[in-house]
Amino acid sequence: MILLTVLFLCIISTYSASVKGHTTGPSLNNDKLYKFAYSAEVYVDRVKASLQKSAGYRISSGVDVNLLWRNPDNDDDQLVKITMKDVQVENVNERPADKNIFKGKSTEKIIGKEYLEALQKPIMVELVRGKIKTFYSYQNEPGFTQNIKRGLASLFQLQLHSGSSREVDISGKCDTTYHVRQDQVTKVKDLNSCEIERKRFTSHNQILDVSTKATSATVYVLEDSFIKSIKAEENFVFALNYRRKTGAKIVSKQRLELKSVQAGTGLIAAKQVAGVIKTLDPNYVAVPLEAEPVKSECKKCPSLSEHWKNIREQMHPDKLSKPDAARSFLSFIQNIRKATKEEILKIIKSENKELLPQVVDAVTSAQTPESLEAILEFLDFKDASTFILQERFLYACGFASHPSETLLKSLTEKFKGDVASQEIRETLVIVMGALIRKLCDRDGCKLPAVAEAKRLILNRLEKANKDDNVQMYLLALKNALLPEAIPVLLKYAESGEGPISSLAATALQRYDPSFLTKEVKETMNRIYHQTRKIHEKTVRTTAAAIILNSNPSYMEVKNILLSIGELPMEMNKYMLSMIQDILRFEMPSSKTVRQVLKDMRAHNYDRFSKMGSSSAYTGYITRGPDVSSTYSLDILYSGSGILRRSNMNIRAFDRSTELHAIQVVLEAQGLESIIAATPDEGEENLDSFAGMSAILFGFQLRPVTFFQGYGDLMSKMLSATGDPMNVVKGLVLLTDFLQEIQLQSGPTASAEFMGGLAIDISGGMEFSLWYRESKTNVKNRVAMFVAGNIEVDSFFVKTGMETTLETETALDFISTVQFSQYPFLVCMQMDRVDSPFRTHMTKYESLPSGRRYTARRGKAATLAGNEYPLHQENSNMCKKVFGAKSDSAGSWF
Repeated sequence: MILLTVLFLCIISTYSASVKGHTTGPSLNNDKLYKFAYSAEVYVDRVKASLQKSAGYRISSGVDVNLLWRNPDNDDDQLVKITMKDVQVENVNERPADKNIFKGKSTEKIIGKEYLEALQKPIMVELVRGKIKTFYSYQNEPGFTQNIKRGLASLFQLQLHSGSSREVDISGKCDTTYHVRQDQVTKVKDLNSCEIERKRFTSHNQILDVSTKATSATVYVLEDSFIKSIKAEENFVFALNYRRKTGAKIVSKQRLELKSVQAGTGLIAAKQVAGVIKTLDPNYVAVPLEAEPVKSECKKCPSLSEHWKNIREQMHPDKLSKPDAARSFLSFIQNIRKATKEEILKIIKSENKELLPQVVDAVTSAQTPESLEAILEFLDFKDASTFILQERFLYACGFASHPSETLLKSLTEKFKGDVASQEIRETLVIVMGALIRKLCDRDGCKLPAVAEAKRLILNRLEKANKDDNVQMYLLALKNALLPEAIPVLLKYAESGEGPISSLAATALQRYDPSFLTKEVKETMNRIYHQTRKIHEKTVRTTAAAIILNSNPSYMEVKNILLSIGELPMEMNKYMLSMIQDILRFEMPSSKTVRQVLKDMRAHNYDRFSKMGSSSAYTGYITRGPDVSSTYSLDILYSGSGILRRSNMNIRAFDRSTELHAIQVVLEAQGLESIIAATPDEGEENLDSFAGMSAILFGFQLRPVTFFQGYGDLMSKMLSATGDPMNVVKGLVLLTDFLQEIQLQSGPTASAEFMGGLAIDISGGMEFSLWYRESKTNVKNRVAMFVAGNIEVDSFFVKTGMETTLETETALDFISTVQFSQYPFLVCMQMDRVDSPFRTHMTKYESLPSGRRYTARRGKAATLAGNEYPLHQENSNMCKKVFGAKSDSAGSWF
């Protein structure tokens, strides 16, 4: 009885082990040949388009699968042979004969005889518990055929119990989750987790970047412990964050269906798999299952020099405000990224002075090691005669979408060396600050070049004696936004004089409110309320803005409101306008302001009826589902009616990110002596000065001075032409996104989005002592071109989609002041001209022979011009200003 019991337990144990062994992975029967039908399809189209109209192609074949060897010590260790047969290539959707690029071409002609033979050579995979341990193929086989077979082999990798693991397949090493339900297994692969070497870079700001979404799912149906059918699908979606209609998708599908099971060859007897491989064919070697990089070469593409000859006329300075200039700029960058240093230098050295600045913009924006070496070899910072080229190079560096540590290191070395122009020296350190921030935002703050640049700026600021040197290092910190620089900025904001104090305060204003500690707010309160020293109006109003925009306390808001009425007249009006703007625009601090206004000491007629012309106003330019944009106009005057500061801002934001697109600040001081007026408190000893400062896409540019000192002022007034002074002009790479993708079915795909901006910002100030009138004018001229190219490259066929949008516009801000009476008349205008807007979409399929299918679609519209509304008081004042002009125009004097 005991013997029977032991025997029974042994039988049960053996059976259980056998069942357990065969439930960890699929198992093939001995002496059987499994015949499958296989297809791999690729679709490319707009995000919401139906697949029935997409561009794409299908590869189909028969697939023979049979078991060659099973480990005698482990049933779940199997060597499987997989062979593709009768390969066909065709359209993924039905097309008329005249639109079918495969019509009349055999598979051998499409793929090529050698490549077709390679594709149909068998591969072997060693499966251990359902996972591919080793992939065997021929070592010198072409990469693209090898990848197609890797994609097929990866389908046979699965596990028969639910759970998650890290798996290696054609996509690399990825997080994979299995869900098992009876005879169906669903495999979900997290494509964002895959470790695989592929080129990828993105734009610095999220609003200017591209959103991506990638999914992968495979459904297995099993029968008798082996595969009956497989359906796999990958989806890749790309969309511009600032216009999600401009986007594309790639869909990749694989299907494998069992058609029959026939008698096959017997198993090969061996203890180790290596012996079996050697017996079959010693030329088989173990190769990685992860896809190898493959890219077909363009045989008919023009060289860099040829391409430049075709587009150079579009880059002429007179045409820079047109979308064609931005389009040519982008295509030139794409070609530079493929070029050698010698090819780049050849163009730079041979071009004339008119076009060379645009070449410098493009070469710098390419951001490759070769382009950086070329431009640094060409530019001589010891030569002041190439000032314009040096400045364009530095500004292009400041706008860099994905700057390298090498770039920052190179600029630091240039700054330490001899620089002929002081303005270029200032621009160098300002750009270094911008690069520090961009590298830190990408977790590069601890890079040696970043650490060195930070030390250099902070140490030299500490030792700087001249005001000009202090200002350039403060401007660098204004771009860098380093948390460790906040105490330094606080010191200069509170203790500095004139422009230095103002610059330090505006630098603090750029920090995220989360960095503005209790110490910062205490210092800003001391500056605003002048508890330690007298400060200029510009510094005090900036301090107030920092307090009100950083989660102010009840008492902070109350103290600011109680100060209104005790301030200089125009500052009273400005602060009152700022509070009203916060309430009207529902800014974050509006709730606290409303609580304070319940107190009649803070909210009464005397306080809220102060006269003056200064103002602060915020409004919407656009409100859309993707991105909204706002404009703000702040103008502060001196008590004598002369402009003290004009600040125009345009910001774009989505649900999580903000982009400071444009800021143009016109600032003037010490001009009261011109009209024999009395300066305001704290501004009695200021030198005559007027200048302009600009921020463009988060990058603070070097400020421009109109005049400095009374002598310079009188000279400029006597020789003034009324023409505006240029602040920035050039080509900017706005959006720069590239992602290479390995499709599970084998082909390589890429998604590239680039946005170029041709920009011209200028500003000017005019004074008329005779008519007692001043006018400021800020002109913004921009043209934009965005191109997206999504392509799937299978070496023997390409399919893809190109999508573009282009627009051009002009935005003018004009401020007219008549100070012949008090209160003086002030009229502000912000106008946008009619803006053409065009979109185009092209889908294509092409063969290396040149045969091509193309489908095009486009739209054109005009966005009507607009005069942006400001507050009603401004509208009333404009009527008086222009009414007075009309009256005077009809008289003799």
